[in-house]
Amino acid sequence: MNQIFFLWIEEYLFYPRLFQKILSFILSPFSILYLLIILLKRLFSIKKDFKVPIISVGNLIIGGSGKTPMIISLVKDKKDVAVILRGYGRVSKGLYTISKDGNILHDVSISGDEAMLLAKSLPNATIIVCENRVKGIKEAIRLKKKIIFLDDAFSKYSIKKLDVLLIPKIEPKNSMLIPSGCYREPKFMYNFTDILLKDGVDFKRVVKYKLGSKFINILPTKLLLLTSISKANRLLEYLPKYTKIVIFKDHYNFNHQDIDNILLKYKNYSIITTSKDMVKLEQFNISNLYLMHLQLEMISSSKLTKIDDYINSFY
Repeated sequence: MNQIFFLWIEEYLFYPRLFQKILSFILSPFSILYLLIILLKRLFSIKKDFKVPIISVGNLIIGGSGKTPMIISLVKDKKDVAVILRGYGRVSKGLYTISKDGNILHDVSISGDEAMLLAKSLPNATIIVCENRVKGIKEAIRLKKKIIFLDDAFSKYSIKKLDVLLIPKIEPKNSMLIPSGCYREPKFMYNFTDILLKDGVDFKRVVKYKLGSKFINILPTKLLLLTSISKANRLLEYLPKYTKIVIFKDHYNFNHQDIDNILLKYKNYSIITTSKDMVKLEQFNISNLYLMHLQLEMISSSKLTKIDDYINSFY
């Protein structure tokens, strides 16, 4: 039932059918009010300059558009860098330094899945979670980090920064703001970013499969995709047509009962999952747990020179 509900919500937000369009129209006054609040906040916010290069990587819609793998791609070759994110799905609150120069200090329950994936993927970086991005920035400066990346901070109008926005390969048919649609800011805000990167035009997703530490070319014939990421059906593009799928809500923290039930129901199936889910599933010692290893490959790298120019302007 939960899976059906999550799929219905995503359909309503991104690709609504007739009844969902009617519901979207009914809720449109709330979207208009939300729009007014956004515009007023943006108009009256005063940007604070922290005197360090701050780069935000975000999107306008609810759910993933490749922010985490894009941050990994942009940060992996840089030194003295901190990545700050809210830490969705974590049981903790407040500020935590999840990893310091590659040394992981907390487990995934404290960090949340995205922060742990960043910590494991970026051994030269420091990963900080905090609901308050300003506090996170001050902590990064205290730790003497020379470059700061913010996850999903386009709407943090009071911070002086370079904004990178990602556009999904297939854009939603519903262009309304929440709660009538999937946009967190109006679509015309794409015109107010510093760098705009479109999936399939400026970068592409490259998916390979791993079992343990080894890359493989052939997947089992009985395969179950287990995931808790937004818009999970998009993953089926990279998997065989016979793949079954079990979806939990975005950033869901799996428990032993969940895993026991799935292993019982799909006892003859091998399980495949995403990198973001793997950091939560590896604790359950699932045998033959396959990984969809996603990397972003830049098609148009010329836009990224603006990031280096921005960083160099500080030093």
